[in-house]
Amino acid sequence: MKQDIRKAIFPAAGLGTRFLPATKASPKEMMPIVDKPMIQYGIEEALACHINEIVIITGKHKRSIEDHFDYSVELETNLKKSGKKKLIEEINKLNRINIAYIRQGYALGLGHAIFRAKPFVRDEPFAVILSDDIIPPEETLLKDMVRLYKDLKCPILALEKVPMSEIHRYGVIDGVKEHDGVFRINNLIEKPDAENAPSDMAIIGRYILTPDIFDILETSKPGRGGEIQLTDAIRKLLKTRQVYGFLYKGKRYDAGDKFGYLKATVDFALRNPELSKAFKAYLLEVTRRFRA
Repeated sequence: MKQDIRKAIFPAAGLGTRFLPATKASPKEMMPIVDKPMIQYGIEEALACHINEIVIITGKHKRSIEDHFDYSVELETNLKKSGKKKLIEEINKLNRINIAYIRQGYALGLGHAIFRAKPFVRDEPFAVILSDDIIPPEETLLKDMVRLYKDLKCPILALEKVPMSEIHRYGVIDGVKEHDGVFRINNLIEKPDAENAPSDMAIIGRYILTPDIFDILETSKPGRGGEIQLTDAIRKLLKTRQVYGFLYKGKRYDAGDKFGYLKATVDFALRNPELSKAFKAYLLEVTRRFRA
């Protein structure tokens, strides 16, 4: 098995029901945060880790994802005529990434989506990026996980401490701390209630996985919610190899949730040099208005 992380899987076949009616015909992954769709932030994160082979698992009504990452001669010609060199650079900076698309005919869960990428991954370790978990570009979560994988040669799951009132929304680990930020995982539970949660460390949307996960996913039965759960497959993987968790202490936005999406939009707008001054003034004005 090769050891470098060169490939990343982006599951993007979900129905996006939390954003209906906006996502009835448009992919959730294409909803913009300021001036980029959600999925582009994740792909730029992969590129920063020298991962330049991407497979996006898509479904019905997802064609706009393919169009977004395709080369547009007409658009570039118009931008050149307008002298907009910076915009040309912006839309072309992802051209060096190889992107493949695989359809998930049925929404059978995250585990099934990952399994669909088996022909693309083959015998290599790979990253999984859930694009509605937005990590600011200055953070190094995925880089740190790739670096840790090179040392441990084992699957790595990104973890975050979450309030127990929200623990039921996540897969949760039972683990032992090995050293700063690194936990040896003994068990995982998918979306437990607070009383049965083994810890407050939740699995978030970044994974480094090894190809032996595919054999488990191929024979997995539907679990919670009638879907093939990746968490269940990783629990089975623990019987044959060690799995580690990396505790992330930076900022993360759950942009798959309306409130999280709004928080990401506001924060990214405030750090945008072209928008921050005027937008901050507007927010202060709105705050004063609602206090009155």
